[in-house]
Amino acid sequence: MDFHYSFFLLSILSFLSLQATADGTGSVFFLDSSIHQYFRPPSSDSVSEIDSMLLPEVGAAVSVLLGFAPPATLSAAGSSRLNEVLMPNPFDRPRSVFMLDVRGAEVHADSQVMVQSANTWFGSALRSRVLMESNKADIQLPDEDDVSVVSLNEPLSFGSDVELTDKELNDFASWLGGTYVANALKPMNGELTIPLASGARLNLHMSKKAEREFITSLVSLIGNIRRAMEMHQDLSGSMRNPAELITGSFDGIKVLQEEYGTEGAAEQGQELFFTSILKIFDSLQAVYRGQIVGVILCNGTPLPESETVLNVMITSRPSARWLEETTGPSNSTTIAEIVLVRWTLAWITGIILVIATLLGIYFLMSMPLTRDTLLYSNVKLD
Repeated sequence: MDFHYSFFLLSILSFLSLQATADGTGSVFFLDSSIHQYFRPPSSDSVSEIDSMLLPEVGAAVSVLLGFAPPATLSAAGSSRLNEVLMPNPFDRPRSVFMLDVRGAEVHADSQVMVQSANTWFGSALRSRVLMESNKADIQLPDEDDVSVVSLNEPLSFGSDVELTDKELNDFASWLGGTYVANALKPMNGELTIPLASGARLNLHMSKKAEREFITSLVSLIGNIRRAMEMHQDLSGSMRNPAELITGSFDGIKVLQEEYGTEGAAEQGQELFFTSILKIFDSLQAVYRGQIVGVILCNGTPLPESETVLNVMITSRPSARWLEETTGPSNSTTIAEIVLVRWTLAWITGIILVIATLLGIYFLMSMPLTRDTLLYSNVKLD
């Protein structure tokens, strides 16, 4: 069992538990690269002493990580907060961010979650409270040619169907070292068993609505992240080199809490969720070669499913404007005057050229046919 990784998960849960009693607060975790440092190292102080951030500051941090300037509306205090979170080099940004909004995440201090992994660098994750003064904030990004935004909330097709299949569940269980026992009489009605690093074994019955919704949303999330990896590989082989934002939200934990409360199955489901996210984030690190960071926002008071806490706003570039003569009735008189002036100048210029040509011909024809004394003389001019 990896001590650093276990410490990271215990820090997440203990930090979230401190926020459970506070109204209008959440938490954010900044997962750094495995081979490069884009965030400042966390201090040795306890989690409760970490200063808080505002939602617009989190959005501004994401913009800077993508390689863009923070919004002009960011306050001086917000800029100071970014300096405490990000490394000072403005020319050294990952330009790829994995951002996930975990809705309804609430963890008690007595949760014993121990997750096994080889990713020791997760133990150095930077974390902070988030004050939800405004329930939403915008992440302002430039034109679509400069940034690629991949949504993790798109419906995922499993094979030739849009519904989860027994094969997908079996593959997911094998990925986490577990098993799936299908029901021979009815598809998608079996039992999923996954061993947890805390020593417990999570059993999810697909016949139960809440457990089925939880595992379906989790498998869809992992599948969409893998789809984002494939899109990155396609972009890396092209001439384009845009910044990449992989963003989405997860409601599965909220579903389990509404059905079973905050303990028991909901707590084990949350452990499974973090295990899956950290495992797939390790795959992201491999595909992006360390040029990606993670921003995990845990919001205890989620918005409706159709809304997100951090809204991505893409600013389109102004389109090219061509000069065009309008034919509206209000400008007809002005246009007629302009045309008259142009035609008058053209005719006057033409008449002057004709007269000058005729005069030149007349004088040439009237020249006397005598020898030029200067031309034919032998006088040398000094």
